[in-house]
Amino acid sequence: MADFSGEDEVMLQAMLRQLYQSVKEKITGAPSLECAEEILLHLEETDENFHNYEFVKYLRQHICNSLGSMIEEEMEKWTSDQNQDEESGYDTVVQHVTKRIQESKEYKEMMHSLKNIMMVVVESMINKFEEDEMRSQERQKKIQKEKSNSYCTDNCSDSDSSFNQSYKFCQGKLQLILDQLDPGQPKEVRYEALQTLCSAPPSDVLNCENWTTLCEKLTVCLSDPDPVFSDRILKFYAQTFTLSPLHMTKEIYTSLAKYLKLHFLSRENHIPTLSTGIDTSNPNVICLLKKVRLLNEYQKEAPSFWIRHPEKYMEEIVENTLSLLSVKHDQSHLVTQKILDPVYFFALVDTKAVWFKKWMHASYSRTTVLRLLEKKYKSLITTAVQQCVQYFELCEAMKAGEILGHSKHCGNKQKTFYYSGQELQYIYFIHSLCLLGRLLIYTQGRRLFPIKLKNRKDLVSLTDLLVLFTQLIYYSPSCPKMTSAAHLDNYSPASMVTEVLRILCDQKECAIECLYNNTVIEALLQPIHNLMKGTKAAPNCSETALIHIADILARIASVEEGLTLLLYGENMNSSEEKSMAWEENLLDDLLNFAATPKGLLFLQRTGAINECVTFMFNRYAKKLQISRHKKFGYGVLVTQVASTAAGAIALQSSGFINALITELWANLECGRDDVRVTHPRSTPVDPIDRSCQKSFLGLVNLLPYPAVYELVGNQDLPNKAEYSLREVPTCVIDIIDRLIILNSEAKIRSLFNYEQSHIFGLRLLSVVCCDLDTLLLLEAQYQVSEVLLNAQEENILETSESHRNFIIDGLSVERNHVLVRINFIGGPMERILPPRALEKGDDPYPWPMFSSYPLPDCYLSEVTRNADLKQDNDLGKLLLCFKMSDKQTEWIENCRRQFCEMMKAKPDIISGSTLLELLEKFVLHLSENLSECYFPSVEYTATDANVKNESLSSVQQLGIKMTVRYGKFLNLLKDSAENDLTLVLKHCERFLKQQQAPVKSSLLCLQGTYTGHDWFVSSLFMIMLGDKEKTLRFLQQFSRLLTSAFLWLPRLHISRYLATDTIESGIHPVYFCSTHYIEMLLKVEVPLVFSAFHMSGFAPSQICLQWITQCFWNYLDWIEICHYIATCVFLGPDYQVYICIAIFKHLQQDILQHTQTQDLQVFLKEEALHGFRVSDYFEYMETLEQNYRTVVLRDMRNIRVQST
Repeated sequence: MADFSGEDEVMLQAMLRQLYQSVKEKITGAPSLECAEEILLHLEETDENFHNYEFVKYLRQHICNSLGSMIEEEMEKWTSDQNQDEESGYDTVVQHVTKRIQESKEYKEMMHSLKNIMMVVVESMINKFEEDEMRSQERQKKIQKEKSNSYCTDNCSDSDSSFNQSYKFCQGKLQLILDQLDPGQPKEVRYEALQTLCSAPPSDVLNCENWTTLCEKLTVCLSDPDPVFSDRILKFYAQTFTLSPLHMTKEIYTSLAKYLKLHFLSRENHIPTLSTGIDTSNPNVICLLKKVRLLNEYQKEAPSFWIRHPEKYMEEIVENTLSLLSVKHDQSHLVTQKILDPVYFFALVDTKAVWFKKWMHASYSRTTVLRLLEKKYKSLITTAVQQCVQYFELCEAMKAGEILGHSKHCGNKQKTFYYSGQELQYIYFIHSLCLLGRLLIYTQGRRLFPIKLKNRKDLVSLTDLLVLFTQLIYYSPSCPKMTSAAHLDNYSPASMVTEVLRILCDQKECAIECLYNNTVIEALLQPIHNLMKGTKAAPNCSETALIHIADILARIASVEEGLTLLLYGENMNSSEEKSMAWEENLLDDLLNFAATPKGLLFLQRTGAINECVTFMFNRYAKKLQISRHKKFGYGVLVTQVASTAAGAIALQSSGFINALITELWANLECGRDDVRVTHPRSTPVDPIDRSCQKSFLGLVNLLPYPAVYELVGNQDLPNKAEYSLREVPTCVIDIIDRLIILNSEAKIRSLFNYEQSHIFGLRLLSVVCCDLDTLLLLEAQYQVSEVLLNAQEENILETSESHRNFIIDGLSVERNHVLVRINFIGGPMERILPPRALEKGDDPYPWPMFSSYPLPDCYLSEVTRNADLKQDNDLGKLLLCFKMSDKQTEWIENCRRQFCEMMKAKPDIISGSTLLELLEKFVLHLSENLSECYFPSVEYTATDANVKNESLSSVQQLGIKMTVRYGKFLNLLKDSAENDLTLVLKHCERFLKQQQAPVKSSLLCLQGTYTGHDWFVSSLFMIMLGDKEKTLRFLQQFSRLLTSAFLWLPRLHISRYLATDTIESGIHPVYFCSTHYIEMLLKVEVPLVFSAFHMSGFAPSQICLQWITQCFWNYLDWIEICHYIATCVFLGPDYQVYICIAIFKHLQQDILQHTQTQDLQVFLKEEALHGFRVSDYFEYMETLEQNYRTVVLRDMRNIRVQST
C-alpha cells in the first residue's frame, strides 16, 4: 500500500472499466449475485480474450512480483525429487506448488495487500458513479423506463441486454417452455421452445426452481426419433458443458449418463448386436454415437478443472460413468447375438481409453476411481481382462489366413461406415488393454488383482495378466503390409502391449511387482528359447514381435534388480534382495538416530556411523528419499553428523563432501558437461547466485569447528604455481585454496568467474569465521587477515603521493566487511559491522576501508564500559545474604532466591566487581559442601615457574590476544594482562591433564590438549578483572561442580570421568546432553521454530554448540555474557538449556522470516542476538525449570556413567 500512488489508482480504474465493459452482458444476465460471481470465477474458461485484459495482466504481474521467486523455488524442490510416491498427495507440479503457495505467509500477505488496494479503487469508482448518477438523474429515469417496457416484450431485439433475456426466464416463462416441449405438442412448437431454451444463458436455466422437472423433460426429449430435434437437445447439452461451472455441468452430465444407461437397458430400443455390427451411416446409430461422444469429450475435459471444486461433484461424475460402463445385457443367448454394451460404443469413440488415462493421472480423482472400482464396479475390470483373454484364445485358435482377414480393419481405409462384430471385439480389446495398462501403474490398481473370470476355475493373478500380455506380442497377428506405419504403431496388438510394458519397466516399483519374476521372464524368453532349439518361435511370431521382446528385455536388464534376475533367476535374486533390503532397512532405521545429538552418540559408540553415512550418501547420490518415515531430510542429518569430529570424517570417507564440492564447482565455475549450451548463462545479480545457494548452505552446514579441525587441521594449502582450468576441487582445503585465499595470480587466472567465485569464498569465510575457534585456526594456519589486507592494498588507486583512494567494488566491500568481523569482538551494541551493499547518493560507501593495522575506531560503538554502579540498598542486601552461614542448604537457597529477585528487578547491578564478589563467595561455599560437589577434589601444587616454559597452541595464543583486545575495549584488562592470561591457561592445561585418560584414536581432536581456545577461562579472567590468582583459585573450586562440565568445555576433554566409549567418540556432553535437550524442549515449547529448522535443513544443536562453546562472544554484549555465566553457576547447568530456548523464543519471527528466504543458517551464525536480555526471560526460564528440571538435570548428572 505504501507504493500505491494516485496514478496507480487511475490506471487500475481504467483496467476495471475495460474488464467490466467486456463482461457486462454476461454478468448483467445473471439472475442472482451468486450466479454473477460464478460467471466471473469461470471467465477464463468461457472468454477467449481473458488473458488480453489489462487487469488480468496486472494481476499476473503482481503475483509474479510477490510470489515468483517462491514459485520457482517450490518447483525446483519438487522436480529435484525423482522418486516421488505416486500415491502421496498431488502428483503434478502445478497442483503441488499451488497448494504450498496458498498455504504460505507470502500468499496471505499478497492477498491482504491486493484486497486493500482493490477496496480503495472500487470505493473510488463507486463514489464517482454516484456523482455521475446524480448529475444525470433525468437521463437515468428515461433508461429505466425503456428497460421496463422491454421486460414486457416477448420478441426482444438483438440489442436487448442479457439482463432482459434472463428476466424472460422467470418461473412462468420456464413453465411455458416445459409445456411446449411435451411430446404431444406440434413439432413447430417444440422446435421453437427448444430454440428459446438454447438461446438462454445455461446458468439461468439451471438455477430455476423448475430445473428438476426440466431435466426430466430433457431426458425424455433425448429419445425423440426426430434427428433435428435430437441435435438441438445435444446442442443445449454441449453449450452447458462449455459455458457453465462444474456444479451445473455435473447435473447435465448426470442427466445424459442416466439417459444412456436407461437407453441401453431398455428392450424397446434397437441396440445393434455383435453379429450385425455397427453401421455408422444409420441415423439411429449416428444419434447414439453423438451422445456417447459428447459424454466422452466431457470426460476428457473434466479433470482439468474439477480439482477447483468440492470432491462430491467429481465423485458423482465418476460414479455415473462407471455405472454406465458396467451395464451388461443378459448373456443367455449366443455370443453372436449379444447386444452391444455401452463400453463398445465408448471404445469406438475413444479406442485408447484416453478418458481413463486422464482420470488416473491425478491423485485427486484416481483415489475415487480406484475406490469405486474396488467396491462397486470391479466387473468393469473383470470384463476388460475377459476381453484380453478371449482375444488371445482367438489368436491361438485361428489360422494364419483367418487372422489376416480378421485384422484387415487395421489397413483397409475404404471401410469407413461399417464395423463388423470381429472389428468391434478388436476395438474393445484395444480399449481394455489400454485401460488395464494404465491401471497397473498404480499400487492401488494392482491390488484389484487377482480377478475371478466367468467359466474359469482359477483366479487371474497379476502375473497371469503380464504373461498374457507377453504372449500377445508374439501370438497376435501382424497387420497387413499395406498398413501404414502410423496405423501399425497405433493399433497393432504387439505395439500396444509393448508400450504398456515399457511404462511398467520405467516405474521401478511397478517393474519389481509386475515383471521381475521367473514366470514373466520365462514368457518373454520363450520365443528366443524356441529359436535356439531350432523350432519355430511361435505360431505367428514375426521379426517385429522379436524386436519388441528385445526392447522389453533390454529395459529390464538396464536396472540392477532386473539384470540380476535375468542372470541368476528369481530365487537368488529374491534372497539377495531380501538380504539387501534387510540391510538397507536396518541402516535406514539406524540413520534416524543421527537426527538427534544423543542418537548420534549412540551411532558413534557402536561403530555404525560410517556405514550409516555411506548409506545416506548412496541415497543422496541417487536422489532418493532417506528414512521411510520422512521425518528428516539430508540437511538436518548432515548438520548433526558434521557437528562431531567422527561424523565429519565419515562424511569425507563416504564421498559426500567430494560430491557436494564437485556440484558446487559445476554451478559456480564450469556448468554441467551434459547440457548443450544454446545460449550463454545469465550474469548473476546476487552475490551468491541462486544456482549456488544450495551448495553454499550445504557447506555452511558441513563446516562447524569440529569438522573444520578434522578436515583442515595441520594441513597446508596447495599454493600451486599453476592450476589447470579443468582442475576441480574435491575437498575443503581445495575450496579454501581456490576460492578464499587467492594470494597468487595463478589462482585468479584459474577461475572463469573470478569475482563471483571469490565473493562466494569470502561469504563462506564470513559465516564459518563466526565460530571463533574456526577463525583462530584459519588465522593460525593461513594468516587470513594478512591475505585480505594485502588484497585491499592492491585495490588502492593512488591519485597523488599523499592521497590514496580505495577502489570500491563488490570484492573490496566484501573484504572490508570480513576484516571488521574477524578483527573486532563485541556484541550487538559493542561493534558495528559495515554493510555489504552500497548506498544511494554521492557517497555510496561512507565506511572507511583499510589495508593495515590498527583498524579504524568507527567500527567500535561508544558504549558505557565497565560502569560500576554505586551500591544501593538492594545490592547491600544481596551482598549481606552472601555472608557465610552455618546452615549450608538454607544459605544456598537464600542466595539463589536473592539472585533471581535481583535479576528480575535490577539486573544491571550484577556486573563488574559486584559480580566478581558474588561468584567468588558462592562457588567457594558450594565447593566446601560435599552434597553440591560432583567431581572429586584434585590436588594441584604447580607454580608459575613450573608452567612458564610450557607452550600453548597457536590457536590459544591468538585467542589470548583477542581476549586482551576485547578486555581493553571494555576497560576490564590492562596491557600486562596478556602474560597473566597465558599463565592462567598454562596452569589450566596442566591441572586438567592430571584428570585425563589415555586414548587411542585416529581423530585429530583426541591427539592431545583441547583443540580450541578456552573461552570460558578467558571470560572468567575478564570477570575477575585480570586477577590471575583469583581466576586460578576460582577455577580449582569451580572444577568440583557439575556446572563446570557444561560451561567449561576443556574440563571434560578426554577426561577420565567419562566412559571410555564416550571419550573415543570425541563428543562433548554439551552436545549429547545440553543441545539434545534444547532440541527436545524446542519441539514442545516453540514448535514453529523447530519446524522452521527442519524445513531449512539445519539443526538447532549446531548453532547452540557454537554459542555455548564460545560463551556467546560476538552474539551477546558483555553484561549479558556475565549474566549467562552467573545464571548457570547460581541456578544450575540446566539453565544453559533454558537460556537457549529463551533465545529461540525471542528470535521466533526472525527465524520464520529467514526460513522463507532460505538463509536461516547464515542469519543465525552471522547475526548477533539483538534485543535479547537474560533478565527479560527469567520468569519464562523458571517455568521451564519447573517443567523439565527433573529430566534434564538427571541426565546431566548421569554423564559419568553413560556407557554402552
